[in-house]
Amino acid sequence: MGRMTFAVLDFAASPAAMAGLAIVLLLIFVAAFAPWLATHDPTAQSLVNMLQKPSKAHWFGTDELGRDIYSRVVYGARITLSIVVLVAVIAAPIGLAVGCAAGFMGGWVDRVLMRMTDIALAFPRLVLALAFVAALRPSLENAVIAIAITAWPPYARLARAETLVIRRSDFVAAAWLAGARPWRIILRQIVPLCLPSLLVRVTLDMAGVILIAAGLGFLGLGAQPPTPEWGAMLSNGRDFLLDSWWVATLPGAAIFLASLGFNLLGDGLRDALDPRRQS
Repeated sequence: MGRMTFAVLDFAASPAAMAGLAIVLLLIFVAAFAPWLATHDPTAQSLVNMLQKPSKAHWFGTDELGRDIYSRVVYGARITLSIVVLVAVIAAPIGLAVGCAAGFMGGWVDRVLMRMTDIALAFPRLVLALAFVAALRPSLENAVIAIAITAWPPYARLARAETLVIRRSDFVAAAWLAGARPWRIILRQIVPLCLPSLLVRVTLDMAGVILIAAGLGFLGLGAQPPTPEWGAMLSNGRDFLLDSWWVATLPGAAIFLASLGFNLLGDGLRDALDPRRQS
């Protein structure tokens, strides 16, 4: 309890960490209450109002089809957050299972699983995600699957490193002597101790997930029109950047702000959960 209290106090004492937490909470709030925060239908077109500057009627202006950019940015937060959550839910357990199994079992199991991990790490994540989406079909669901498939290897490496240290502990030896099965030891003894480091890594990786999702949307391989996705909005606005800067700049600012929030939050969690700072 004392260690957890110290971690909370250390996290709260960091202005950067609290700023990151505030940004992430704001993103969650906007995504949860998007229907009430939006001022217009995000997909409604009005060619009469195309490329209007920011005003009281359209806070962020309008795009080339007369759609309200503020409302599209608000609904885009919902899509971005859903991608982040789904990737974390899919990729983190896969990496944790592979890493814990490899580190605890050792031998040929470790060699096979880690060589698979090394092969996956050899490819740039965006390039691999592009290949998966192109092989399947451009859509939001396939983009989530592609990003999740490319996101698990770092978690596996981290979980393996943690497991190699934990398996030498006395309580693991005691569980062996008590006749516990390997998978029971992994689930009951090792996995809970790997979770703090994995949580920090997942939080830090969320910025990369947002950028990859935006990259897929920018290339037309993510959410398909007329879905208000930040990367696709940025791609559509690049042709009007000189004359109508708000069309691309404001969705780009949303991507930057969300990535910054997860980075600051991850840095704060890493510092708060670092056992060397708690000793």
